[in-house]
Amino acid sequence: MAWQQIISATAGIFITIAATAAHSETQRLRYDVSLLGLPIARAVFESRINGSGFAVAGSFSSAGVARIFDKTDGTVRVTGRFGDGVSRPQDYSLDYVSGKKKQITQIRFDGSRVTNTVNDPPLKKRGSEWVPLQEGHLQEVADPISALLLPAPAAQGICNRTIRVYDGETRVDLVLTPAGDGEGFRQAEVTCRAKFVPVAGYRPTHSTIVHLRDRARIRIGFARVSQQGLYSPVEASIGTKIGTVHVKARPA
Repeated sequence: MAWQQIISATAGIFITIAATAAHSETQRLRYDVSLLGLPIARAVFESRINGSGFAVAGSFSSAGVARIFDKTDGTVRVTGRFGDGVSRPQDYSLDYVSGKKKQITQIRFDGSRVTNTVNDPPLKKRGSEWVPLQEGHLQEVADPISALLLPAPAAQGICNRTIRVYDGETRVDLVLTPAGDGEGFRQAEVTCRAKFVPVAGYRPTHSTIVHLRDRARIRIGFARVSQQGLYSPVEASIGTKIGTVHVKARPA
């Protein structure tokens, strides 16, 4: 169960880091996730970014000792365009198997508004503690990949913003602020602290939510990935209940 919580807690940032690509090129990159120096997940993504839009497709899986306790394999795809200084997703799909659980999530967007969400199998009925999604929660949002693909004129403008993320069930905000001295990642142009703020589609007493909201130390390092001033994560660290998870990109 602990391995499932670790992978769930880091899944959003792990998938969003996969949007890295060069201007008008297709790249194949690998992303490694480790805990206490041990591999627990990996992914390989192919990404394409041009002047008007982006497309990302890839696969991910648990790895190392984590795979003994929680065998997870999946694919993710997203397409979108750029406009008004932000990334606007159009179609997002996630298909994975984790142990005996199989799940497909598909989200369609019109601009920054969610127009349709399909979960197969359908999500289970939630209890009275559940914070329900409202229509307003699905405005000005992006999927977990597009959310951290950030157009900006310079790296200094990355870390003072709030990113609104929707994954098909849960709405969270990531509040970015500049990291302090000594907190920067070596391969990043700028490193941000990120505060995890749950908004809707969650149970407030869930231990992972409580830890991420109240105690987790999260840092995300960004680098410029196109001549148009587009920035994407290249490294991240996420504090979990049993240790800090590290995510790092490298050529495949």
